[in-house]
Amino acid sequence: MAVSLDPVTPVASPAPPVPPEAPLAMPVQDLRRWSPSLGHRGASYPSPRLARLFVFGAAALMTAYGAFEMYEVVTVAGSATWLQLLLLLLFTLNFSWIALAFTSALLGFGALLRRRPPAPAPGPLTSRTAVVMPVYNEATARTFAAVEAIRESIEATGQGARFDYWVLSDSTQADAWVAEERAFLALREKLGPEIRLYYRHRPKNHHRKAGNIADFVTRWGGHYDHMLVLDADSLMSGDCVVRLAAAMEADPDAGIIQSLPLIINRNTLFARVQQFAARIYGPVIATGLALWSGRDGNYWGHNAIIRTKAFAAHCGLPDLPGKPPFGGHVLSHDFVEAALIRRAGWGVYMIPDLGGSYEESPPSLIDIAVRDRRWAQGNLQHARIIGAAGLKLPSRQHFATGIAGYVASPLWAAQLVVGVALALQTAYIRPEYFPSEFRLYPVWPRFDPVRALQLFGITMGILLAPKLFGLILGLLDGRVRRASGGALRLVLSGLIETLLSALIAPIAMLIQSGSVVQILLGRDTGWNPQRRDDGSIPFRDIVRRHRWHTILGLVSGAAAFAIATSLFLWMSPTILGLVLAIPISWASGQLAWGLALKRLGLLMTPEEREPPPVAVRAKALEAENAARGFDDSDAITAIQADPTLREIHLAMLPPPAARPRGRIDAERTLAEAKLAEAVSAAEAAEWLTPKERIAALHDPRLVEKLAELRG
Repeated sequence: MAVSLDPVTPVASPAPPVPPEAPLAMPVQDLRRWSPSLGHRGASYPSPRLARLFVFGAAALMTAYGAFEMYEVVTVAGSATWLQLLLLLLFTLNFSWIALAFTSALLGFGALLRRRPPAPAPGPLTSRTAVVMPVYNEATARTFAAVEAIRESIEATGQGARFDYWVLSDSTQADAWVAEERAFLALREKLGPEIRLYYRHRPKNHHRKAGNIADFVTRWGGHYDHMLVLDADSLMSGDCVVRLAAAMEADPDAGIIQSLPLIINRNTLFARVQQFAARIYGPVIATGLALWSGRDGNYWGHNAIIRTKAFAAHCGLPDLPGKPPFGGHVLSHDFVEAALIRRAGWGVYMIPDLGGSYEESPPSLIDIAVRDRRWAQGNLQHARIIGAAGLKLPSRQHFATGIAGYVASPLWAAQLVVGVALALQTAYIRPEYFPSEFRLYPVWPRFDPVRALQLFGITMGILLAPKLFGLILGLLDGRVRRASGGALRLVLSGLIETLLSALIAPIAMLIQSGSVVQILLGRDTGWNPQRRDDGSIPFRDIVRRHRWHTILGLVSGAAAFAIATSLFLWMSPTILGLVLAIPISWASGQLAWGLALKRLGLLMTPEEREPPPVAVRAKALEAENAARGFDDSDAITAIQADPTLREIHLAMLPPPAARPRGRIDAERTLAEAKLAEAVSAAEAAEWLTPKERIAALHDPRLVEKLAELRG
């Protein structure tokens, strides 16, 4: 049966929402024991030893040099106080981090200077691939537009018959869930039953995204040789998808092949800064990482193709002992899945020069801080996994790098505090003329100012070098240079990005430091859906979030100026960023500011100047989907008012789970009581809490009771 397409009524399709199950076993992996005999025995591949020796050896030498120079700075008087030695230790740790980033980027820069010709188009595919998009309380107008646009682009390659499409819903909001069902049915009706589009909603989002993918693999994974995993904000061209599938077919020992997603479709000031940085500097960093990682690479959780049976056999994630944030289910699952599948002998690598892979960025500083809090917990949780049995050394390095990326912020903060304490000691504490041990001279901290200034310049040069590498490559690439508005605008855009990043850096440092402290104190982050639209945050929320950053900046500035003008000047970039935290955060989410720079031709990228066809098509489809109003409708009202939707909704529900005797589902019981007293759907919609709505819509008897209410 079918009904007309309109904003209220979806349509039915005779095809079932999912195909018959083809289960794959996905055993939980043991992190304490591993035998190579359990893994895959593939061909032997050359290891990138020289690249690793260059990156880590050069970084170690640079760190040793920086530590020596800092030692000379603090021991100019022949000896150092314990505070100076602590400063030396903190500086060495922080310097090692930026040195490793520099050498890796330098490797990538050298490789990109020798541009390779594009690979020829792949031949006909013989394998089957599932394109899977996990969603969690997302706007259906955007997600289903992306799925449709990706499908159209793949079909245009002539190899569409090799791909199926899955929307895997973990949505916990009733309105989002029912909107997904309506959008799915409408798209099936639009494109016909042979579209090979499937939809599944999980009653409980157990283990979140990792559990969502695992549920798909264990139930339907046997149908597919590979799965291409997307995020809700992902877009990929058909050529990119086909090339990934062809690369997997050509390499029988590959387990995961990762693409490099570029940021597109962003217009707020902060998001356009992120978009520019990812496009101009990102390939340098990613290419270096890909070269020294080789087949021991990493996985970022989306825009990558995975060998399904290998994933099922070796990527079942265990729950870690204890409670969150360090125990429980694995939060940042992608790093762990890459390490486990590599442990089993399958290759994990990136193709950084493969075009056509895209994602979006959070629109403001506060939005990215919310996401970053979850990432911080996931990466610090890897401290429980880094020592797992059988892992390859580069996999442990990936874990260590992720952990260090968040520990670096409190280390930087500690270095600033120690520096201020030393300046305060020098300015106000009298030297000890008569120490307990005999000395010819009094003991007080002294520094070599000339050497300190030189070391500061070297440090800043190493820190900013990857940006310079990206700008040089952009200037040398005619297409990128022209799309960025010419050489002058490209350089000016780089300066704007560097300035804004420098102002944001101390704010991000304090936010990340706070996140690390909260995690160490045992506070779990939870999992909130990401805001993906271009929009501003209420000013009062910005003030509430950043007021302590501003106060700290003012206090630090006043104290530094009172101690010494030189200290104030040394700390001025950090002080300025903190003092301006509120206006910077406010400006970061402003659409008008980002669009103003766009009109001036600044922070432009080739993908912004000439949007990829798949992105243009997705935008048009999103507007069509938004006009249907599925995301704006109340789930309870929609189910009550439309018998066709209600019938299909009931058919799509999983079989009810048996309830153990004595265990009462509070939300379901309360929903039943409220529906018994309600006389209209409007009353039911008003009375039911979000959890009660979900419980009611999962229960066939309560759905039928809802149908009996007055509209």
